[in-house]
Amino acid sequence: MSNEFKFTINSIAFDENYQPSDSTRLTTNFANLARGDSCRANLRNALAMIDNRFNALAHWDNPKGDRYSVELEIISVDMNISNEDNGQSFPTIEILKTNVVDHKTNKRIEGIVGNNFSSYVRDYDFSVLLLEYNKNKPGFSIPENFGDLHGRLFKCFVNSGAYKQNFTKPPVICLSVSDNKIYHQTENHHPILGVEYLPNESSLTEQYFKKMGLKVRYFMPPHSVAPLAFYFFGDLLNDYSNLELISTISTMETFQKIYRPEIYNANAAAGKCYKPNLKNQDYSLTRIVYDREERSQLAIKQGKLAEKYFIKPYQSIIEQWSANYA
Repeated sequence: MSNEFKFTINSIAFDENYQPSDSTRLTTNFANLARGDSCRANLRNALAMIDNRFNALAHWDNPKGDRYSVELEIISVDMNISNEDNGQSFPTIEILKTNVVDHKTNKRIEGIVGNNFSSYVRDYDFSVLLLEYNKNKPGFSIPENFGDLHGRLFKCFVNSGAYKQNFTKPPVICLSVSDNKIYHQTENHHPILGVEYLPNESSLTEQYFKKMGLKVRYFMPPHSVAPLAFYFFGDLLNDYSNLELISTISTMETFQKIYRPEIYNANAAAGKCYKPNLKNQDYSLTRIVYDREERSQLAIKQGKLAEKYFIKPYQSIIEQWSANYA
């Protein structure tokens, strides 16, 4: 068994005509928006929100607030499970790639890859393995080596030739803050990312993403109402341009306003000491339909699919690969 899995990367435009592929995790933000009777309006409104937020942040030399638009690509990553050319493949990761169109200069500027993050194996870890491990136990605990396999798969992908051939910079993943942590505002302020916050303690998500090789910092961008979690390699503040950072903020803040309006579309901004509250009633709804209940139910189904078609059938191969990669 080789120390390297083979990865195949495919992309599809995320626009108002987007339709999820058969292998797409239906819980992921962009897939949920593209389902049901309101899918075309959902997508059109979400993309307009992204463009408007981008222009509000990139306001210099932009008097009408319409200089830029954001184009999004859904990047799907399939992993070949054997060394044979006819080996089985499994859909491992889906992320978003941003591109910025400057209508003043007629240039298309490469943005950031990552942003949204979807993974069948992560569904298995959190919605199957973790639940079964804690079933009928008096207190919550984490299995030994929890997240090790997923972390190694992600690092293997980022270090692969396929990634380097398609993307020029490491990924940045942008997530919501945890509603069971307290975040304290610092004196550090970035012109694009905004004011930095520090959590009172580490979260399970932080520990899980750390095994993927990612660090995390929390920033509340200008005119936002809550901080976002930015997971990254290297130096977040210096490795990316202003427009690259804005493309991630505008995209992921839009998704969070739709998915977690209690936090990201609240009518009052986070203060110096901030505890997110999903039971907050003082918030505004977008005009976009999003099925959160179905999303939570599907996560378990998708985790079981990963168990059935990846974890169990290839357990010996996976364990050997993981041990060699470590």
